[in-house]
Amino acid sequence: MKHIQEKVKIFCNQNKLNASVESRALDIMSEVGELSKEILLSSDYGNKKIELNDKIRLELGDVLFSFVAMANSFDVDLYKCLNQVLEKYQERINKGLFLWSIND
Repeated sequence: MKHIQEKVKIFCNQNKLNASVESRALDIMSEVGELSKEILLSSDYGNKKIELNDKIRLELGDVLFSFVAMANSFDVDLYKCLNQVLEKYQERINKGLFLWSIND
């Protein structure tokens, strides 16, 4: 995970792509919207099974890049964040709660 974060950080610095956290948040939402659009198109708006294609792969990459860039803006270690959330989910599962509970 650190390797991915470092790669994105270097790329952003080399290409002067540093932006505010607010801009990063908007970029994430935009990229998730584009991914959603490609999924809808691939499934003919839910009328057929989704087929993974190059457009979906590229949009997933865009979402990942935007998300990592946001984490880098906060100087967050994504590996630690992932471990923390997996522990939280495991506790919920152990208690018999739904994984996607609205109560954090």
